Amino acid sequence: MAENKEYSVKQELLAKFARALGHPARIAIMEFLAGQPNCYFGDIHEELPIAKATVSQHLTALKEAGLIQGEIETPKVKYCINKDNWTLASFLFKEFFDQPINKGSNCGCSK
Repeated sequence: MAENKEYSVKQELLAKFARALGHPARIAIMEFLAGQPNCYFGDIHEELPIAKATVSQHLTALKEAGLIQGEIETPKVKYCINKDNWTLASFLFKEFFDQPINKGSNCGCSK
């Protein structure tokens, strides 16, 4: 009988952020928004090499992960980085990649 093991809250959050950042268009959107001095009012597809038809799907994924915030202010939409989750994602990725690798194990890999 297989055990049902659960993932930690940190593991779930890190995976959620990683999924949201798992497309180059989303990385481009995050880089663009991070470089804005204030919330951005406008159509992101006009600023980035992303087709208008796919922009909303990528924005939705980033919003669902909590990495960005958006509000409709007719006729434009306002987009901002969610600074709290940006900080949390940064911490989780740093903690993950800073963990020591057991160099004593021999898995047969050459590097």
